[in-house]
Amino acid sequence: MLSKTHSKYIQSLHNKKSRDTENVFIAEGNKTVPELLSAGNFDCKELLALTGWLQQHSVFLQKYFHGVVHELLPHEMEKISALATPGEVLAVFEKQASTAFDPKGKISLLLDTIQDPGNLGTIIRIADWFGVQNIVCSATCADMYNPKVVQATMGSLGRVNLLYTEIGKWLIENKHVASYAAALDGQPVQQHKGLKEGVIVIGNESKGISEEVMRLCTHKITIQKIGQAESLNAAVATGIILSHIV
Repeated sequence: MLSKTHSKYIQSLHNKKSRDTENVFIAEGNKTVPELLSAGNFDCKELLALTGWLQQHSVFLQKYFHGVVHELLPHEMEKISALATPGEVLAVFEKQASTAFDPKGKISLLLDTIQDPGNLGTIIRIADWFGVQNIVCSATCADMYNPKVVQATMGSLGRVNLLYTEIGKWLIENKHVASYAAALDGQPVQQHKGLKEGVIVIGNESKGISEEVMRLCTHKITIQKIGQAESLNAAVATGIILSHIV
């Protein structure tokens, strides 16, 4: 049985303030938790799972996890889960400090105020798919450790480095690398096929890229519109742009 105190502790990690205080985050689900465990980039503090899941993954756990395991009943998992439909496993991982990187010689992403957790998580997963290893985020982006972000990454959080910083200053410091702002009035993205180096800049879901950041970008690119839709979802736009560029 999970104690009431420990149950409340796990529940508290749904909130950013508690995650920051404890320097941990939660991950849930049969896909996300094993992916993060096997990637090995985050130290797992404890694992909470239903009996059936533990039995089914006993060999995997012997290889990738040797810490504290709590065997739960379904109603206990429902109480601590951040999901509308709880999964069979939940893990508490220690956060990792953001890592600075040199954008030279690679494709990177820069996100200006991506506030929807689902969008951020999907962008992280898209970046992983296309081999983009680094994402620069403005301080106004969603928290990368928000449970909805973690869930949407489906484990890609363990393979993509996110750096939260003042993005205008970062662009100035890295002006030796071209930056490509996603905009409605840019060059067709197809013209940049096979790009080997550059920072792809994606803006806020409703307002786009801020004027300050746009002024610092060296190029504008666009996804040519055929129909009548006013705009594209930020994550969808990221996927289309990377599919043409990488």
